[in-house]
Amino acid sequence: MGELLQGPVHDRHVALGATFAEFGGWSMPVSYAGTVKEHVAVRERVGLFDVSHLGKASITGPGAVEFANTAFTNDIGRIAPGKAQYTLCCTDSGGVIDDLIAYEVSEEEVFLVPNAANTAEIVAALIARAPDGVTVTDLHRSYGVFAVQGPRSATVLDAVGLPTDLEYMGFADAPFAGGTVRVCRTGYTGEYGYELLPSWEGSGQLFDALVAAVSDAGGEPAGLGARDTLRTEMGYPLHGHELSQSISPLEARCGWAVGWKKDTFWGRDALAAQKESGAPRTLVGLRASGRGVLRPDLHVVRDGTPVGVTTSGTFSPTLKAGIALALLDSSAGVSVGDVVEVDVRGRAVACDVVKPPFVDTKTKSQVD
Repeated sequence: MGELLQGPVHDRHVALGATFAEFGGWSMPVSYAGTVKEHVAVRERVGLFDVSHLGKASITGPGAVEFANTAFTNDIGRIAPGKAQYTLCCTDSGGVIDDLIAYEVSEEEVFLVPNAANTAEIVAALIARAPDGVTVTDLHRSYGVFAVQGPRSATVLDAVGLPTDLEYMGFADAPFAGGTVRVCRTGYTGEYGYELLPSWEGSGQLFDALVAAVSDAGGEPAGLGARDTLRTEMGYPLHGHELSQSISPLEARCGWAVGWKKDTFWGRDALAAQKESGAPRTLVGLRASGRGVLRPDLHVVRDGTPVGVTTSGTFSPTLKAGIALALLDSSAGVSVGDVVEVDVRGRAVACDVVKPPFVDTKTKSQVD
């Protein structure tokens, strides 16, 4: 592996005392004050994440929205300019190249935020199929991305002069320090929050302002560790774990992000056939009933018979219990409420099968 990429405010993370790890080819802050402390801050107050490693790309030109709608699973026709949508980009065989957020800027522009490691593949696939007049541009290092998440997130944005009156998945472009910031009411924690996209060059000034405002609101900078525990508590998929080219949207319980009434999108025939026959595996939640921290790639067993494998696992700071997401064989007949065992280094850990999310949050409404 070559030298790790760094985001636009890497030096700020160093100054804040972050620990770092590789993620998707990038050097990412894992934690500042401790993952549990950062997790609790997001659930109870507010946290600030630098996720500038996320990809950015654009589809522009006459027919940009129509082309995007033939590529991605969700139906962009259900939204309008100023709204964003969770969607999937699939192979013709129904596997998932990536999950991403598509922003409809206008009839002639769709802005995309895919995962870091998949950006080049997404862009290449779109370029290969783009019709004449439609341009696909890789903007990976043109924008930073900061996520302000938690009950006091609107207070933080108010403090730095950015708009907060947005519907869920709505976005607006706003002035900040002589530049423009795209503000979207979304996030990856299950909490009320926003994702902010400043220019790469303007990221430092915005990050500094956000750090000060988050501190004033009683919050914390938060790293990759808390991002993972928060999203796992919500049952949100992570590409490479719950979604991949060998795991379909139906297996990952993401069928809600598929526009089944659309005439065409990449992988439609394969997914329609799987919908008809039934997905061979199903994603479920597992909650340890006793002591034990669950991790990815552990065998799940019922009555001595292997029935699946964990895809993500962690200790839930909210529940004070081990939790995991797992793909179970549909033929095994395991249902919510059943008990299975997870093999943790040779020790059988009993787990209740549950339907995610593991915790309740107030995603779409501000909390005092």
